[in-house]
Amino acid sequence: MGHLLVIESWVGSMSRLLPRAVREGGHEFTFVTRDLHHYLRSTPADGPHPLLAARNILTTDTNDMDVLLPYVEKLHEVLTFDGVVSSCDYYLPAVARTAERLGLPGPTPKAVEGACRKDLTRRLLADAEVPGPRFAVCRDWSRTQSAAREIGYPLVVKPVDLCAGMLVRKVSDEAELDRACRALYDFPVNARGQERAPVVLIEEFLTGPEVSVETVSFDGSTQVVGVTDKSIGGAPAFIETSHMFPAGIEPAQTQAAAETAVRAIEALGLDQVVCHTEVKLTPAGPRVVEVNPRPAGNRITELVRHVTGVDLAAVCVDVALGGQPDLAVRPTGVRSAAVAFLLPDEGSLPTRTDGRLTAIEGEDSVRQEPGVLELTLAEPGRTVRAATSNNEYLGHVMTADTEGGGARETAERLLSRLRPRYEPRTAVPA
Repeated sequence: MGHLLVIESWVGSMSRLLPRAVREGGHEFTFVTRDLHHYLRSTPADGPHPLLAARNILTTDTNDMDVLLPYVEKLHEVLTFDGVVSSCDYYLPAVARTAERLGLPGPTPKAVEGACRKDLTRRLLADAEVPGPRFAVCRDWSRTQSAAREIGYPLVVKPVDLCAGMLVRKVSDEAELDRACRALYDFPVNARGQERAPVVLIEEFLTGPEVSVETVSFDGSTQVVGVTDKSIGGAPAFIETSHMFPAGIEPAQTQAAAETAVRAIEALGLDQVVCHTEVKLTPAGPRVVEVNPRPAGNRITELVRHVTGVDLAAVCVDVALGGQPDLAVRPTGVRSAAVAFLLPDEGSLPTRTDGRLTAIEGEDSVRQEPGVLELTLAEPGRTVRAATSNNEYLGHVMTADTEGGGARETAERLLSRLRPRYEPRTAVPA
């Protein structure tokens, strides 16, 4: 039995999947956070928050490495940890530095920081000649203007250190570029109280389908578990609206995407880690969008498990403990699995910007449909805003196809039967 130190977590599905994987693997964990109330605000309706299953729940400043590292060293002397892990992107560098300080398994801090900072990723991959978009890292408006002209419109504006598609925008001219950059500079601190880097990443706008490659790296080699496809909506934002595993693309495209992802992981020096690498399949070939040194979110981890029997949350635990991950594919009877996400319909919101959710019609009939694996919907009373990132989902439906690659079509068809209803959040003048 291993004892894991878990440093922070997301409050979504991975906050359930990771503790479950720890428990089912016969292990235990100590949870360290700077703000326990951050998680208790999202306590599930069907029981206590899964993070409360920890052997210990402790509080310290997880944003300050000069505080965190001495603290966990003292904890280690008493509690003896066998591995360190987090499901939250913002704390992956802290996990890597903690593992290094305690002499525990894990990727090097340099490799993780190179993956988590999108500007560093771009430079490292370019140096290694791993294909990606043309890009520029900008610290002032003059440089941004000139770089945009060199790359050419349309282009993509990105923060270098946010997640879930936050403030990523396609821009078509200099006026849109200015608005996108101002939005970034007006958001100097992330949701976890960490100061953001005051730089802007601008990139060539890539065309073609986008996929993600799910991999596991250990003992110096990387194994591809599979490739997931995705649908994107919400322009000019980039919101993930659905995923299917395995990807509904040609075998040659699957192989090319997988090979490109492995090259990117190797170029960054990542090992002892589960990765979720996003790749654009352009007419000129695969191009790396980003490399995430953690299991896939947005229920992709569960899609993989339903089809292959490989539990990437459990694999993440095994790798963090320095063990041999179980990557054996098992018959599940499922040929494809898909998830489709319910987004607020901007046109139906009371003020076109926000409202209060009163109901989601169609739930009962969708839940009874064959092939539905999950149906999770937001509770009435939630404040709803027009979607600008993956953070505004109102729920999802997950489906399985036992015959072939039809899971996405089923998921999207059932999603269309779910109809959110709203009322004004505040009184609207007549």
